[in-house]
Amino acid sequence: MTTQSILADTESRMKKAVDALRRELATIRTGRAHPALLERITVDYYGTPTPITQLATVTAPEARLLVVQPWDKSTLRLIERAILNSDLGITPTNDGQVLRLPIPPLTEERRRDLVRLVHKKVEEGRIAVRNIRRDALDKIRTMERNKELSEDESRRTQDRLQKLTDTYIGQMDALGQEKEREILTG
Repeated sequence: MTTQSILADTESRMKKAVDALRRELATIRTGRAHPALLERITVDYYGTPTPITQLATVTAPEARLLVVQPWDKSTLRLIERAILNSDLGITPTNDGQVLRLPIPPLTEERRRDLVRLVHKKVEEGRIAVRNIRRDALDKIRTMERNKELSEDESRRTQDRLQKLTDTYIGQMDALGQEKEREILTG
């Protein structure tokens, strides 16, 4: 294993951690209707937990309204029940064809709770990136102990690893700040 392959693998894993954070933050309600709100809600469809987005078209025709149009009308009740049982706190209206989900405006207290949740998710992402860095550092130090790397090369690689870590933690912080702004102004 070379230092280049260690750094490439580390960067790939850190990108995945940032993408995971981006997906997590997309599911947090901001007061605006966004189809990503329903991505993590699953419906028991013929004994299989299936995401709503695989059973229906989810659109946001207005800033405070989501419309769920199932491809199979028999799933309408199942989707409605899944949304009611979720932690979204939204009551859908069913007209027999589609579900309409009016998104109520957020209270100040709920906004503060959501901001705290965003901070928690960003911190979890940072921890994931730091764990990835730790794994790479262990590999580099092992290579140095086994005399596969010189001390200088080890130091240079560790410096590049730290720059990578700083870059991805910065991206996570930026995502968190953007989501926080969205929540507070939404």
